Amino acid sequence: MDYVQQMRSMIGHRLLLLAGSNVVLTDQNQRILLQHRRDGTWGLPGGLLEPGESLEETAIREVKEETNLDVHNLTLLGVFSGPEYTFTLHNQDKINVVTSLFWSGDWSGEIVNDPEEGLELAFFSPNDLPNNMDKEYQVYISHYLAWLK
Repeated sequence: MDYVQQMRSMIGHRLLLLAGSNVVLTDQNQRILLQHRRDGTWGLPGGLLEPGESLEETAIREVKEETNLDVHNLTLLGVFSGPEYTFTLHNQDKINVVTSLFWSGDWSGEIVNDPEEGLELAFFSPNDLPNNMDKEYQVYISHYLAWLK
């Protein structure tokens, strides 16, 4: 049983404060790697911090789990928090997440989708992103694009 499951066994669906990391991974053409999630939306690789882990370690682990890629030289782009990052999940669990956003164009390995994590992985030009992205990922990518300028 992981940390979140342990906490849920104690508090039920009540609000749980969590920390996590997402990563903007780009290829040599500056396209962004997105994950087609099981709910049909697209998003960035990432996930929740495990006890004892740094935010950078979370980013590296989650990218490896979701894409099979090894990430090198992460750059912190920002930290996102506030009421707009409070969600009620499909199972009625309530969460408020503080998210660190990283970028890396320095990665290695072969991209392999984990079907338990998502439906597929694909690179997209910043001018041709899919329409069905959750607002939080739209915000993260907008932040990344502003950082580029």
